Amino acid sequence: MKRALLSVSNKEGIVDFARGLEKLGFQIVSTGGTYQTLLEAGVKVIKVSDLTGFPEILDGRVKTLHPKVHGGILARRTAEHLRQLQDNEIETIDLVCVNLYPFRETVKKEGVSLEEAIENIDIGGPTMIRSAAKNYQDVIVVVKPELYQPVLTALQEKGDLAPDQRLKLALEAFSHTAAYDAMITAYLSGITGSLFTDNYVLAGEKVYELRYGENPHQKACFYRNMTPGLGLPDARQLNGKELSYNNIIDVQAAWALVKEFSEPACVIIKHTNPCGTAIAPELDQAYERAFAADPKSAYGGIIAFNRPVDQKTAEKAAGPFMEAIIAPGYEETALSIFQNKKNLRVLQLPIQEQRDLQLKSVDGGFVLQETDEDALTAEDLQVVTDKGPSPEQIKDLLFAWKVVKHVKSNAIVVAKNYTTLGVGAGQMNRVGSAAIALEQGKEKCQGAVMASDAFFPFNDTVELAARYGIKAIIQPGGSIRDQESIDECNRHGIAMVFTGLRHFKH
Repeated sequence: MKRALLSVSNKEGIVDFARGLEKLGFQIVSTGGTYQTLLEAGVKVIKVSDLTGFPEILDGRVKTLHPKVHGGILARRTAEHLRQLQDNEIETIDLVCVNLYPFRETVKKEGVSLEEAIENIDIGGPTMIRSAAKNYQDVIVVVKPELYQPVLTALQEKGDLAPDQRLKLALEAFSHTAAYDAMITAYLSGITGSLFTDNYVLAGEKVYELRYGENPHQKACFYRNMTPGLGLPDARQLNGKELSYNNIIDVQAAWALVKEFSEPACVIIKHTNPCGTAIAPELDQAYERAFAADPKSAYGGIIAFNRPVDQKTAEKAAGPFMEAIIAPGYEETALSIFQNKKNLRVLQLPIQEQRDLQLKSVDGGFVLQETDEDALTAEDLQVVTDKGPSPEQIKDLLFAWKVVKHVKSNAIVVAKNYTTLGVGAGQMNRVGSAAIALEQGKEKCQGAVMASDAFFPFNDTVELAARYGIKAIIQPGGSIRDQESIDECNRHGIAMVFTGLRHFKH
């Protein structure tokens, strides 16, 4: 007779799985809550403590950590191993079905204590999974409810699983325990403040496979972090086709920028750069201003709002062709307007502070950094020119400073009345970015402000800004030639402030 050990936190489908195994001649062994669930469902089940001859102790911390469990799982079906089992009165275990204590769900709860989190770290479960996965040639290991039926079907039709099926189940098992350990590591890192541990562990849960990656010849997949908190993988899609790789990257860029503002805001993104950003007293006004900033570039872009979308805003935003819209909510009438455009991807996601580390891969490794955060206020600005900015210019400067942080370096943003007029992104020299932004704004630049993500190495950017009528500039400062730029501003009556902060974005 074959023996199956079932011990699951997630009870979904476990009764039907146990019944299917029972029909195939398996003897069922189980623990704790799983044992009770199966017993009440009429499944013939043996307690692990009856198998081991040893009771569960230490509030359930020790129940399966026993040679009669692990010997039965780890034994190869060789004459020598089987002889040793017989000598020690151990019987083989041929199938292990285990999923783990709900650590992620526990630490997501508000106000959860460290003690409660620690008690939801599974020890016996991962040990059994790893034991079974190591001995996959002789033991079937199952860690997810969605795998129950394929395993039963193979056993019913062929009496066994093919070697490649067993190996894939082992892979699922090891990835399951690795992700579990990664969750615990991430939680404890957050508790201790140890962001950059000697061994950084990254784990993700598949959301879905993408049709392709950045380009059609590249394969890609969308994953959710295993750590608590809401991010883009948790957005509800209310309309439209599945997101593409490029949609995901662009939506994230739009969402990260629109969350910068406390006032009603709209951001329109194209290829990760904002082509239009605006704040206004009403959301529909913010959209109108953001779109008018660069209608040509906005075509086929991504729209982000930081307020629930009302009917008036939806009627305006539904006009031009856009790839996706993301907002914290939608009025019913607004959603129905967007749903008339069957291909428009409509996403809903609550606005939350998300302080994930940022990761970029390189050949053979990756680099990690904290997210680029600053809480710059008017009091933090250092006026370095003879003329200081007016109160209204200061507000526009701080607005432009928030936007320029989200533009690829070298980055220049021209703004007025809380609306971007021109954006210069990703040029190899700063004056080149300035030329793009100013030319885009043209005559609207008269009386506007300019933001630069890094210092001016020469005074040529100021010289160009003066020609277009820029009246105030915000930049980090720190160049050995700062005085040249300051002098150029003074010659043209331009106010300039230093932040002391740089916002490179690569």
